[in-house]
Amino acid sequence: MFLIEAALISDLAEILALQKLAFQTEAERYQDYGIAPLKQTREELQTEFHRKVFLKITRDRQIIGSVRGAVEDGVGWVERVMVHPDYRCQGLGAELVKALEAKFPETRIFRLGTGEKSAGNIRLYQKLGYVIVERKPMNEKVVFCIMEKNLTG
Repeated sequence: MFLIEAALISDLAEILALQKLAFQTEAERYQDYGIAPLKQTREELQTEFHRKVFLKITRDRQIIGSVRGAVEDGVGWVERVMVHPDYRCQGLGAELVKALEAKFPETRIFRLGTGEKSAGNIRLYQKLGYVIVERKPMNEKVVFCIMEKNLTG
């Protein structure tokens, strides 16, 4: 059975290790091993932890997925959706996104970003109601798609 709940500061080492594992596929896809999720330090993660909501999904007390986010200027940002490679394609990423959105019930607009070549991620987010609203070149290898879900209509 899977359980989604708030992450604790004591979970950060495990979340960071999962992040570095989970984002390897993105680094490989873009041939860019300098992406932010792979370079983030424990200290940076601790600072971020105090400013954002962190959720984890566990199975048998092992963290197998995580997401984080915050509301800035009325927009809910969904960040670093990650699932352990052994547990992908089971709907866990979607459940994490929905659980994070539920943490901000007054928020009507949510945004997230993913790489343009990450077709699986884009499909997942589209199924959750997100649409691409902007494309931002990050470097010569990566174009980042900003996706938005508007609940006002």
